[in-house]
Amino acid sequence: MEPILLAYLGVALALALSGIGSSYGVSIAGNAVVGAMKKNPDMFGNYLVLSAMAGTQGLYGFVGYFIFKPLIVTGITSVQAAGVFGGSLALGLVCLFSAIRQGQICANGITAIGNGHNVFANTLILSVFPELYAILGVAAVFIISTVV
Repeated sequence: MEPILLAYLGVALALALSGIGSSYGVSIAGNAVVGAMKKNPDMFGNYLVLSAMAGTQGLYGFVGYFIFKPLIVTGITSVQAAGVFGGSLALGLVCLFSAIRQGQICANGITAIGNGHNVFANTLILSVFPELYAILGVAAVFIISTVV
């Protein structure tokens, strides 16, 4: 396999996995919004913010692509391509799982808000923890891009 193909495969995986994770995460939270709207429709603004939280991981896949883009050129070495592939795969997997788990946290908060509990701020804080790992994945991609 040509090294450039390995690099492109890596960034494709980062984009696909992070996008899949975000679509699952926002769908999980969105399903909770539909149920919560039946009980407490006045809190739609809070529901909207929480349901969108898991969408950011999909953007991190694009950030990873733009970080690696200068390396993906004709003549890329096998070591560079392996670095792009490995970093991209790691980013994609981290974003996949963190988005799904973040969506679950937000869905629980949305359900609680729908039941009349004042937990918006607490849910927002707790939902940042899975996000942190996706951000660390982007940081790792940046570091890898400076080494290979």
